[in-house]
Amino acid sequence: MNDTIIEFRNVYKDLITQDNNEVIQTTILSDLNFKVQRGEFTSITGPSGSGKTTMLYLMGILDKPTKGTVVLDGQETTALSEEQLAVLRNDKLGFIFQFHFLLPEFSSLENVMMPMLARGKYTYAAAREAAKELLEQVEMGNKLNSKPNQLSGGQQQRVAIARALSNKPKVLLADEPTGNLDSKNSAIVFDLFKKLNEETNQTIIVVTHDEGFAHRTRRILHVIDGKIDYSTNI
Repeated sequence: MNDTIIEFRNVYKDLITQDNNEVIQTTILSDLNFKVQRGEFTSITGPSGSGKTTMLYLMGILDKPTKGTVVLDGQETTALSEEQLAVLRNDKLGFIFQFHFLLPEFSSLENVMMPMLARGKYTYAAAREAAKELLEQVEMGNKLNSKPNQLSGGQQQRVAIARALSNKPKVLLADEPTGNLDSKNSAIVFDLFKKLNEETNQTIIVVTHDEGFAHRTRRILHVIDGKIDYSTNI
C-alpha cells in the first residue's frame, strides 16, 4: 500500500485581482513539492500572509491550484468536478476551524450526529451511538445534551473535533484550532490530537501560529513567502 496520503506536485496558487482595469496577478504559493505520509502529525507554520492557510485549503480540496497537481490518497484531484471533489472530501477528510461552527439550537450529540445522518449511511440509532462514542473519546461524554452556549470555548472545540471525526476521515485538517483558546484548553486540544495520532494512527495536519503547539508535533512545514523553508523544518 502507498504510504503517501497527500502529495503536492509543482503546485502554484495565484490570486488574480483587478485595479482600474489592470489585471494584477499575485503568487501566493510557488512550486510546492512535498508528501505527507499516513499517520503523520504535521504542523504548518509561518507568518501571516505566508500562504499556510491557502496550502491547507488546497490539501483539503476546498480550492484548486493555479498550476500543478494535488494528489489525495492516490487520486489526482486537479481535474475533478466540484461534485466529485465534494464526494472525495466527505469520504476522506475531516475539518476543524478556529471558529467551531456548531449549530446553536442543537445539543453536542446532535451536532456530531448530523454529518452521519446527512450521508445516509447510518440509521438514527446507529448515528446516536457512534456520536456518543466520539464524544466520550474527546472527553465530552458528560455533555451529550448540552447546547453550545452551555459549553466553554474549549469544550465547543472538542465537540467540533468529534464532529470532524464522524466520517472516519483519512486526514484531519485543522486551521488554527487553538486560536481562540487559552493555554489550558490549547493543551487539552493538543493532547487530544496526540492521542488520536498515537492510538488510531490518524493523519493530522494543523495550521498554527502557536510555536509551542507546533514544536510538539512530529513534523513542521514552515512556510515563508509561499515556499517551504526546509532549513527550519523538522
